[in-house]
Amino acid sequence: MADSHGPILVDQLPGNGSNQLISSISLPASGGEELRGIGQNLPPYTQDLLRRMRLKLATGSLGAETLDISVVICTYNGEHRLPDVLRCLLAQLGGAHLVWEVIVVDNNSTDGTAQVVADFRRQWPQTVPLRYAFEPRQGAGYARQHAIKIARSPLVGFLDDDNNPSLVWVASAHRFGQAHCQAGVYGSRIRGDFEIDPPPNFERIGAMLALTERGDKPLLYDAKRKILPPSAGMVVRRQAWLRSVPEVLTLADKIGFRAAGEDLEVILHMQRQGWEVWYNPAMRMHHKIPSSRFERHYLLQLFRSIGLSRHRTRMLSVALWQRPLVMPIYLINDLRKIVRHLVRYRGTAVTDTVAACELTLYFYSVISPFYMAQRLWRQQWRRANRSMVDG
Repeated sequence: MADSHGPILVDQLPGNGSNQLISSISLPASGGEELRGIGQNLPPYTQDLLRRMRLKLATGSLGAETLDISVVICTYNGEHRLPDVLRCLLAQLGGAHLVWEVIVVDNNSTDGTAQVVADFRRQWPQTVPLRYAFEPRQGAGYARQHAIKIARSPLVGFLDDDNNPSLVWVASAHRFGQAHCQAGVYGSRIRGDFEIDPPPNFERIGAMLALTERGDKPLLYDAKRKILPPSAGMVVRRQAWLRSVPEVLTLADKIGFRAAGEDLEVILHMQRQGWEVWYNPAMRMHHKIPSSRFERHYLLQLFRSIGLSRHRTRMLSVALWQRPLVMPIYLINDLRKIVRHLVRYRGTAVTDTVAACELTLYFYSVISPFYMAQRLWRQQWRRANRSMVDG
């Protein structure tokens, strides 16, 4: 188990003669930017030497964007799920010209997650650093913030420990980022890998479990339509995150029984600053969904938390001066949806799992403004008390 006081980073380079040659070369601080993308047409030996130079440069400068892309796996007690994701990354194709890294962010796990990473490092290619970092603050939002700080690439792709990317996911992610320079975020084409058959009419709520199927062509998300990709399988431009996303996220901690909405909060901050948000169908991925995710209790808790977080994500999508005007509109619309839902489904609005999830979402969306106001008051009260104690 890792020390919870901070990240543990282990990066290695091949210990052959070319490594001594690299050590004798003096590179400018911006060397990664100058070297990036110029080696594709060089002879294989020269490409390999260039890759080693960039890896050597990255090793001594955490946070410097010297590589092409960083792939981050955020995990909590992922001892049994993590190996499949790492095997998918081991088998990546089409990226021989890329210089990239894999970072596993252990989000306060209590199982053997750290040992899994250590075991994989023994068989891992040294040309693709496999790094391990420990984030003691519970919550995927904190894990992603940690990863952004230590990533060494302009593009950072995020995978959950139950996401299995296709064999060309990394190459497709890098290619799209190069072709769309204004894209601050772009998401994957995600299909479910179900342990058991989902409940009837599951397609109505599948998007809430990070399943995204929007066709075969790239799609620019229109800010007016209020539709965004999930964090699973998303790639962000690191500078867009650093310039747009605040250090403290409102939704980073639990909403009700679980975290919800912190990924949308991040994307909305970038979209508000003018960065484009895209869907990239070339980044294919399977989301493994165990039978426990289809249990009624789990689904109702999930939709309760999503509903409670909605006020925050809704207000981020409108200008500050518009918020007092749109709040009652959202409230009336949610009440209208509840009435329409009850009329349409009658008794099955409660007994049918999918219909009950939708009703739960509408109901807690109504409560969300009041819940978030109380939550904000409590956070400010705790900060004030801490300030008094520290003072």
